[in-house]
Amino acid sequence: MTSDQFNISRRGLLALAGVGLATTVFPRQLFAQSGGVLIIAAGQDIPNFDPHTATGYSASFFMRNVYDPLVRISGNPPVPAPGIAESWTVSPDGTEFTFVLNKAAKFHSGNAVTADDVVYSFARALKLAKGNSWMIRDIVTAEGVTAVDAGTVKFKLTAPFAPFLQVLPWIFIVEKAVVEANLGSDSGETYLMTNTAGSGPFSVARFEVGTLYQLARAPEAWQAGGGNLEGVIWQIVRETATQRLMIQRGEAHIATDLTSEDMDALKDASGVVSVIEPEYRTFSIKMNTQHGPCADINLRKAISYATNYQAILDAAGYADLMKGPLPMGILGFDANLAAYGTDMAKAKEFMAKSAKPEGGFKLKMYHVSGLEQQRRWALIMLDSLKQLNIDLEIVPMNWPDMVTACKSPETFPDLFPVYQTANYGDPDNIAYAAYHSSRNGAWQNAVYKNPEVDALIEAGRKEIDQAKRVAIYGEFQKKVVEDAPDVFGVLERRKLAMRDTVKDYHFTPVASNAIEAWGLSLG
Repeated sequence: MTSDQFNISRRGLLALAGVGLATTVFPRQLFAQSGGVLIIAAGQDIPNFDPHTATGYSASFFMRNVYDPLVRISGNPPVPAPGIAESWTVSPDGTEFTFVLNKAAKFHSGNAVTADDVVYSFARALKLAKGNSWMIRDIVTAEGVTAVDAGTVKFKLTAPFAPFLQVLPWIFIVEKAVVEANLGSDSGETYLMTNTAGSGPFSVARFEVGTLYQLARAPEAWQAGGGNLEGVIWQIVRETATQRLMIQRGEAHIATDLTSEDMDALKDASGVVSVIEPEYRTFSIKMNTQHGPCADINLRKAISYATNYQAILDAAGYADLMKGPLPMGILGFDANLAAYGTDMAKAKEFMAKSAKPEGGFKLKMYHVSGLEQQRRWALIMLDSLKQLNIDLEIVPMNWPDMVTACKSPETFPDLFPVYQTANYGDPDNIAYAAYHSSRNGAWQNAVYKNPEVDALIEAGRKEIDQAKRVAIYGEFQKKVVEDAPDVFGVLERRKLAMRDTVKDYHFTPVASNAIEAWGLSLG
């Protein structure tokens, strides 16, 4: 694509061109010239551009800005809002949803978004069975999504699903004609690795893997409520301390990965706004339950009891300790769950039952390169495991490489730290993504599988009686804790920093580090 395809001022283009020369920090002069270009400093690369395969907060940022879903989420607490669909109706039994599309909706090609595109997108997502398709698996079928006419789509669900409108923001609509023209032998996956077929308010102007992703306001942008941004830059900045300095010096507008110490350091910084808000954001350290030493449940329990949880909490700062797999406050959370705590007597008891009771072996732990918080937790695990005579090899990696390592038990490390932010405020989000076996091979749950846990998760997502759902998720939590697939860590508050020149920002407690730029302005 050429720059003249985008509605960017000469001033903005000069700024965007200059950014390509930067590898970590923008000079002040460049920032001063950036006009309406929002610069976001983030530590995670974007794995690919396919809205039906890519996951992670960086991918969510990309999809939210380049693609559109039927329904968006806004507010705190989050509520469904129109996206491509301007309105919808629901049958009394909760199994049929009918969506009327906005007649103004257009793809970047200039073509109208039609019901056929919506039907095609859901069928493709379900066929590929990757990315966010887990959210609708066993609830939506390809046959159950039909075009009533060019502007109306009907969904016939296999069963009632309470959070259906809450999950729709994560199933993005592609232009059928573009994907079909580039289908190849893999349903267009190769093409959409580095190309797009969206209708979002921004288009891809340029990208340099590992450095930056540059979006420009699409000339076809049809969405209401847009701010004055001419473009957005997702700048890869691995070190959180560097992100903080960029915010302090006015070299970035928003930083997404700051530590508690970073936030404290910014409290009195001129021109900086701090956002520290609760959301359903879990941090756990997943263990390889299928391959290697941690396939031994007794070793997993020994590690769970040997972990220094207070040190993990102290390193987290603005956070609370987890009790089990679900975050506090969410529907069904069991405050009385018998959870793991630091107890060396129990740790040694389970170690004695393990296959290698004397220890003397080494485990491997990956963490995101440059993410200081994860590095600290890895060092805490190193010290904790020494008490069991277990050594720990700590390996920093780029996020796309970590995602690749999740594809099989043989490539998955012994310990793998995971942040998971609920994309919708329902226990199904965390439970299905992080513990259902259909997610094996994905970073949320690379290897853990238990048929009894699967059955509970499936029952919970289809049940609409709230009391029954609470009971189901109570059993789910007990069974997962008994399996000890994770070291249950902390519930962190979301920490963002931004310049006070960013206008009209409103916090929403779902995927809040995947910034939605449409609606923001610089002033």
